[in-house]
Amino acid sequence: MAVCAALFAVGWGGNEFTPLLVMYRQEDEMTPLVLDVLLGAYVLGIVPALILGGPLSDRFGRRPFFLPAPLVAVAGSVLLALGASSPTVLFAGRVLSGVALGLVMAVGTAWVKELSQAPFDTGAREGSGAGRAALALTAGFALGAGVAAALAQFGPSPQQSPYFVHIVLAIASFSLLWRVPESRRTSDDGRPLLEDLKIPSAVHRRFLFVVVPMAPWVFGTAASAYAILPGLMMSKAPGLEIAMSGLLCVIALGCGVGAQRIAGRFDDPGSARGVGSALAVTVVGMVLAAVAVGLDSLAWVAVAATALGAAYGLLLVGGLREIQRIAGPDDLAGLTAVYYSLTYIGFFIPAVLALVGAWLPYTVMFVIGAVLALISFSIVALSWRRHLP
Repeated sequence: MAVCAALFAVGWGGNEFTPLLVMYRQEDEMTPLVLDVLLGAYVLGIVPALILGGPLSDRFGRRPFFLPAPLVAVAGSVLLALGASSPTVLFAGRVLSGVALGLVMAVGTAWVKELSQAPFDTGAREGSGAGRAALALTAGFALGAGVAAALAQFGPSPQQSPYFVHIVLAIASFSLLWRVPESRRTSDDGRPLLEDLKIPSAVHRRFLFVVVPMAPWVFGTAASAYAILPGLMMSKAPGLEIAMSGLLCVIALGCGVGAQRIAGRFDDPGSARGVGSALAVTVVGMVLAAVAVGLDSLAWVAVAATALGAAYGLLLVGGLREIQRIAGPDDLAGLTAVYYSLTYIGFFIPAVLALVGAWLPYTVMFVIGAVLALISFSIVALSWRRHLP
C-alpha cells in the first residue's frame, strides 16, 4: 500500500498539467503546438528514467531507485508553479515530472508485483500485482487531473494552487516508504553495468508480436480522450473550458479505472484475449471520436472519452500481465521499462495531429486511427495462441 501510495502521488503529478493546457492557452496565449510539446515533454524524462532505472533496480534493488521519485516529483511541481508564463520553465518542470514518473512506473510496478506474492503477500491472486500498480497509477492520473482542473477553474491562484496540493501529497507519500521491505536481493556478480541494460526477454516473440503492436495505443487512447478532444470542444463550454477539460479527463480515466477492475475477466494465459479485447475497444473509441468531432457534439465527445478511457485501462493491464509472464527472473523491471517506453510513444500523437491538422480534419485523422488500431488487432490476432512464454 505504501508503494502504491507513491505511485498514486507521482501519477497525480504526471497528469495534473493536462487539463491546465486550456488555461495556458487562454491566459498566457501559448500556441497549440507549444502546449502539445509541453504535454509530451515529460516523455523526455520518462524514457531515460525507465530505461536506466528499471534494469539497474533488477541488479541493485528497488528501494534506491524508487525512494527519490516523490522528491523529484516535488521539484517538478515547484517549477511548474513558478513558471506559469515561461514555456522554458514549464518544460523543465515537465521533464522532472517525467523522471519521477518513469522511476515509479518501471521500478514501482516491479516492486508492487514482488510484494504481491509470497513471502510478502501469501493471499494475492496471480496477476494482482499488475492490477494494483495500474490501478494506483490510473487513480492518480484521474484525480490529479480532476482536482487540478477544479482548482484552476474555481479556486484561488489557479496557476499555482494545483501544484501545491501535489507537493503535499508527494511529500506525504515519501514519508511512508521508509519501512517498506526490499523485495529484490542486490546482485553484484562482476558484470559490467552496461550488461544490465540488456533485456533478453525484449526479443521474445510474444513481446514482439503481441505487446509491441498494442503498446503505443495505451497512452494514444488516453491522450486522444483528455488532450485532443477537450481542445476541439472549447467553444462548447464558454467560461468553463478548464472544468470541461478536467471533466473529460476524469471521465476517461475513471472509465480506465473501472476497466482495470474487470480486466482479469478478459485475460487468458493461453491466448492474447486480454490485449485483443482492448484493441477491439480501441477501434470503437477511435470511431466514436471521429463521430463526435464530425458532429461537433460535447455529448458525443463524452461518449468517445468513455470508450477511449476503457480501452486505455484494458490495454495497460493487458500489457502488464503479458510482461509479467514473459519477463525472466532478472529482468522484470527492465522489460517493464521497455514496455512503458513504448506506451509513451502515444503521448506524441497530439503534437503530430496538431502538425497534420493543417492538411487533414480531425475527423479524418480519427478514422485513420481506427484503421491503424484494426491493423494492430490483426497483428496480435496472428499470434493469438503462439509464442507463449
